Formats: sequence, C-alpha cells, structure tokens
Amino acid sequence: MRYPTAISELLGFEIRSVGPGSASVAVDTDPARHGNQQGTVHGGFLVELADAAIGTAHSTLMHEGETFTSIDLRATFLRPVWADTLVANASRTHHGRTVTHYTCDVLRADGKVAATVTSIVMTLRGEAALGR
Repeated sequence: MRYPTAISELLGFEIRSVGPGSASVAVDTDPARHGNQQGTVHGGFLVELADAAIGTAHSTLMHEGETFTSIDLRATFLRPVWADTLVANASRTHHGRTVTHYTCDVLRADGKVAATVTSIVMTLRGEAALGR
C-alpha cells in the first residue's frame, strides 16, 4: 500500500485504522480552506475523503501484480460540516474476484453521519494492471 498518496498528503488526510477490506481516514476541516459558497465544507471534499478511505481499504486486498480502479461512486449528503474532525469509515459489502462493493460513512465529531458514499472498485490484473 502506497501511503500517503499525493492527494491525501495535500489535503491532510490521516489513516486512523486499516484492516482487510476496511479503513478509516480522518481530516480536520476548515470552511476557510474547504468551504463552498454557503460557508460549509464542500461536498466534493467529503467525497474525496470517502474515496481515499475506500481506496485504502481496497489496497489491503491487492496481491502482487494487481491494481485497481473505481468504476462507480455515489454520494448522499445528510448534514452540513463546518470546522470539524471528520472520519470516513469504509468497508467492503461484497468481494468478488474482479468487482468489490464498498460503503463509507463520513462521520462528524458529534458521531452524526454527514455523508454516505458507495463505490464499486474493479481489480485489474495482467496487462490491464501495467503502468497503473
């Protein structure tokens, strides 16, 4: 597993925990840096945090010569976020030979879910994995 990734380092993401097919990634948010027009943290930032947790979770399942790519990502936003510490908890819900499904809840410090993200990740092997 390559960590920190360039984007995770740039955004200040930190791995809290990792297990087979699961990961928790945290970040401190600041609307002055991560905000949208309404003054809350931008939804795309929440999605990037969830995607980092999902990618970290999936990387724990990779074998020599394998890599992966996301083929679907969907977000549902439930609550706003301002200055806070967010934790994205990703876990696999289905693990097939090539396609794995994930769900990830992005939690605020008060324990309430700010967003739920689901993703489908495809494992690449052989020539498809070269150079990735």
